[in-house]
Amino acid sequence: MKDGEVFGTTQAGEAVRRFTIRGGGITANIIGIGAIIQDLRLTGHDAPLVLGYDRLEPYETDRAFFGAVVGRFANRIGNGRFTLAGKRYQTERNFLGKHTLHGGSEGYFHRPWTVSLHGRDFVTLTLHDPDGAMGFPGALDVTCTYRLKIPGTLSMELTATCEEPTLCNLAQHSYFNLDDGGASDILDHRLMLNAGAFTPVDAEMIPTGVVKPVDGTPYDFRQARPLRMEMEGEQLAYDLNYCLASSRGPLHQAAWVQGANSGVEMEVWTTEPGLQLYSGQYVAPTSPGLGGRRYKAFSGLCLEAQTWPDAPNRPYFPQATLWPGQIYHQVTEYRFRLP
Repeated sequence: MKDGEVFGTTQAGEAVRRFTIRGGGITANIIGIGAIIQDLRLTGHDAPLVLGYDRLEPYETDRAFFGAVVGRFANRIGNGRFTLAGKRYQTERNFLGKHTLHGGSEGYFHRPWTVSLHGRDFVTLTLHDPDGAMGFPGALDVTCTYRLKIPGTLSMELTATCEEPTLCNLAQHSYFNLDDGGASDILDHRLMLNAGAFTPVDAEMIPTGVVKPVDGTPYDFRQARPLRMEMEGEQLAYDLNYCLASSRGPLHQAAWVQGANSGVEMEVWTTEPGLQLYSGQYVAPTSPGLGGRRYKAFSGLCLEAQTWPDAPNRPYFPQATLWPGQIYHQVTEYRFRLP
């Protein structure tokens, strides 16, 4: 489809289009690279709800995954190795030179998606990921539909099919700031997570294999509280998976967030068994963000609904294997409300 507007031209000379959808009191801009949510606005709240860029060029070099769909396997695979259907695979090790993060350096966040359908309040994008890309077995065909619904809801539906056994674990990687679009930090945002356990990680951010209760830890968000929490004089940086369920299931509420100054609220509902909380401590882009904002550490937080990290190497975790004849199906919704 050639509707939408030209957002920019890639270094390879390919035009990237931007599609605007409106509904339910929300306006969203989606671009064809990475199926990225480039901008998101709530009627009655002046600032953007997400971090992003006004130009295409920063998206081509940025590795913060602003607004993108990440895959073929969101989060980390330890040593980039796994066994599937009796075969050993090695995927690209783009994290610390040892592990695979978000599908590798040419993961879905960096690839052109095709817009196949576009209406007033929805846009559908597709991606064909060939066999062997970034070391993953089998081709994968992915569809992503963003739809705006009443009241104040951005819904994302992801489906995928394959012809050979493969891995499929996709996630939406937007950074949210419900106060001022990232001009200030999110540490005084109040957060609630419907999870009683998490998966601790080692020094290289790979799960240890333990499933640990949040009781008595700084990671307990079962009662809403600010993200601001210091340990030994430094702000605690969050980047870990919360265990919502033992498998993909019905749509359920996973999280609630409220801006400290605006009072704007967001609920995250998902079918996924895990939710990665990332407080954005490594955000440090060189390019200005939306409206010229200068983002810095903690300018936005991510709530990435997905399968648990390193699942292929932890058979007792919820699994991300997709078999021929199966359909991967994720629904995640972001529901916004003014105070």
